[in-house]
Amino acid sequence: MDRRSFLKTSALGGTAAAASTLAAPAIAQGNMTLTMVTTWPRGLAGVWDSVMRFADNLTAMSDGAITVDVKAAGELVGAFEVFDAVTSGQADIYHGADYYFTGQHPAFQFFTVAPFGMTAPEMMTWYYAGDGMALHHELGEIFGLKSFIAGQTGAQGGGWFRKPIESVDDFKGLKFRMPGLGGQALGRLGASVQVLPGGEIYQALSTGALDGTEWIGPWSDEKLGLQEVCKYYYPAGFHEPGSALSIAMNLEVFDGLSPAQQKMVEMAAAEDHQANYALFIANNGPALQRLKNTGIQVMEFPDDVWDAFGQASKEALDEFMGDELFAKIRASAEASMNSTSAWTSVSDAFYVNERSRVNGM
Repeated sequence: MDRRSFLKTSALGGTAAAASTLAAPAIAQGNMTLTMVTTWPRGLAGVWDSVMRFADNLTAMSDGAITVDVKAAGELVGAFEVFDAVTSGQADIYHGADYYFTGQHPAFQFFTVAPFGMTAPEMMTWYYAGDGMALHHELGEIFGLKSFIAGQTGAQGGGWFRKPIESVDDFKGLKFRMPGLGGQALGRLGASVQVLPGGEIYQALSTGALDGTEWIGPWSDEKLGLQEVCKYYYPAGFHEPGSALSIAMNLEVFDGLSPAQQKMVEMAAAEDHQANYALFIANNGPALQRLKNTGIQVMEFPDDVWDAFGQASKEALDEFMGDELFAKIRASAEASMNSTSAWTSVSDAFYVNERSRVNGM
């Protein structure tokens, strides 16, 4: 039995044929409805916009022939159960951040972003002009998925804290929410790392179950109310310098679409990706100013803390280099990042610094 068949059989407690039956989308009079489960609560700023843009894109591109029945986290399955729901055929598509699924395979991290990894433009370059999309497909197809990035938050903040971070020692015993390999890196610095869905963060902070958290950026964090429970905010973080969101469709469902419909899925995801990036960038600046106006302390990590982040990130990534596919995807991502940075570091980055200096920004 190949791995894909094994996964389907195990997930259902039955046969791969049963998975195929479950995965079939609802079809009526030549139209189809696809069930999409998500890792997000309904209405969560930015990420829910990405969910609905993909769904609306697909319906519009298909001239109404494909509709998407969107299920928020907890409405059909829990936030972190969406991967299994789609691989088993309980749902047709998921929308989430693929680093939530590093327990399935650590290489999923690269299709959100690796700690100390790519910025949003670097991710786009790798994915659309390099090997990124093909590698995403290769990884997803092991689990019976057809995967595409669909949404982009841009650089995510270093997080919210009850007390300022003055040295690496301040992370020891700190109960902090951070998913993926970034969280594993922080754990190497002594933090007690928690992985919670977005809809549970505020409550955990309010009750003291968390001492601090990262979420996304000023706009989404403000909407979540994190400024009400933590007063120290670090806009720059090491863990997610350009975080992509993803959709993944059950591979049998995807293969059952016409070539034109398959291209619609790809293009609906790609347009969602760029539009969502613009949405986050447009909203983060004004939100940061509002947070400052409420008395939030905007901070920067000391250089020695950044050094520790870098070393811990390398160790977290190196731990999985024995996996051939992980090593292959990491090598591709880092080669693309280094190639792109060779230009942007002496053009874009230099220009932005000089623009700020000349204009007194």
